[in-house]
Amino acid sequence: MLLACLSIHIAAQAQSQTAKANNTWPKQTIRIVVTFTPGGAPDILARVLAESWQQSLGVPILVENRPGYGGNIGADLVAKSDPDGYTLLIGTVGIHAINGALYDKMPFHPINDFTPISFLASTPNVLVVNKMLGATNLSELTDLAKAKPHELTFGSSGVGTSLHMSGELFKDMTGVQIRHIPYKGRAQSLPDLISGRISMLFDNLSSSLPLIKAGEVQALAVTTLKRSPVAPEIPTMAEQGLPGFEATSWFSLMAPANLPPALQQRFNTLTRQTLNQADVRNKLLASGLDPAPGSPQELSKLIQVETNKWGRVIYKSGAKLEQ
Repeated sequence: MLLACLSIHIAAQAQSQTAKANNTWPKQTIRIVVTFTPGGAPDILARVLAESWQQSLGVPILVENRPGYGGNIGADLVAKSDPDGYTLLIGTVGIHAINGALYDKMPFHPINDFTPISFLASTPNVLVVNKMLGATNLSELTDLAKAKPHELTFGSSGVGTSLHMSGELFKDMTGVQIRHIPYKGRAQSLPDLISGRISMLFDNLSSSLPLIKAGEVQALAVTTLKRSPVAPEIPTMAEQGLPGFEATSWFSLMAPANLPPALQQRFNTLTRQTLNQADVRNKLLASGLDPAPGSPQELSKLIQVETNKWGRVIYKSGAKLEQ
C-alpha cells in the first residue's frame, strides 16, 4: 500500500513539474546555434524551424551562426549552456560521430554533453569540380589525380565534417594523393571552386544544387548508394567503380545535457509538426534535403552506429587533429 501511494505521489509530482514547465516556458528568445556559415543545409533547417516556432510559441527564435573547427566552436557553446530550453543546436554527423575520434582533445563530449531531441534531415554529399579541370567523370578525375600527386586539392566546409570524411574515404579507396583545404563554410569554398583556387569540393547536394543546375560547377558523383531523386542525372560513387562508398550528411536537433524531459518532448513534438507539414517537406525535398523527424531514442541509436563507422575510417586513415 505504501509503495502504491509513493508511486502515485511521484507520478503526480512529475505531472505537476511538466505542467509547470509548459505554463512558464517560453518567456524569452530561443536561439538555435548553427555551426556553419549561412546558406548551407544546417542553416536552412534552422531557419525553417525558427519561422514555424516563432508563430506557434510567440517568442523570437534567433538563428546564430558559430562556424569553426568542424562545428566544435558552436557545439561547445551549446554544451556549456544552461539546459533551460533557450539554447539549441543543429547537430551534425561531424560533431556527434566524427570529431570525437578525429581530435586529440575535445572541449565537450559529443554524446554525453547533449540531450537528443530529433533527427531532422539528411542529404547526399556531392563531388563537384572546377569546370576547367578537364574531368567529366570519376574515372577521369582519378587518373588526373594519380598523374599529379599532391597537386590537386579538395575543399570541404570544415575539418571533421562528413564532407571532409568523404574526401578521406575517396583517397583511401582510390589511392590518390590530394590535399585537403578546409573552410568555415560554403560561402568561402564555392567561390574558390568556381575560380579554380581549389580543384574539387565535397559539398551537401542541397547547397551545390543551384550552381550545378546553373552550369557553374561540374558534378561528378553523389556519395549515397542510390542516386538522388532531386538530381537523378548525377551518378553515385559506387556505380563509378567504388562499390560500398557511402557518406551521408545528416542533421539533428540537440540541447544541452539534462534538458527536462517535458521540454525534450515539447521540442520533439514541435519538430515533427513543422517537418511533417506538406509545404515544408516539399520545400526541403526540392533543395535536396530529406526530412525524417523521429524519436530521441532513434537519434541516439543512429549516433552510436555512425560513431563506430567513422571511427574505423579515421583510425584506418591515421588522421588526427589538435584543437
